[in-house]
Amino acid sequence: MDRIIISDTSCLIALSNIGMLHIIKDLYDEIIITSEVKAEFGEILPDWIIVMQVRDKLKQADIEKRLDKGEASSIALALEIPNSILIIDEIKGRNIAKSVNIEIIGTIGILLLASKNGLINDVVSVILKLTNNGFRLSDKLLDKIIEKYGRK
Repeated sequence: MDRIIISDTSCLIALSNIGMLHIIKDLYDEIIITSEVKAEFGEILPDWIIVMQVRDKLKQADIEKRLDKGEASSIALALEIPNSILIIDEIKGRNIAKSVNIEIIGTIGILLLASKNGLINDVVSVILKLTNNGFRLSDKLLDKIIEKYGRK
């Protein structure tokens, strides 16, 4: 895909915890993270994850008044890179990103897209594995996913 993909930490950790970090690469070839996200992730990064610095540190500091460093730096970087998509899960961060017209997708959206593209056969099992590994998802959303994508 031609879009520039920026990721916050939660998606990286969630997919890494279930051995499926490669799904992002299968969808997008490469992603960009900030050094703050790299520090929060805390693991060795694959070579298809590129670390970039936010240029507007004042904007980042302003966003950090409302969010953690990883989310704030990711939003600040997305503001600097036109035509980017931000992978972010936390609702407060998602709302802030949307309020400044950043296109967003979450970990669940990544998995549903991967399923749509034939990269995952049983997306419900993958999402259940994710929630069993500590990923928070509302029961309402989980029920909708099971209803729509569950075994037929």
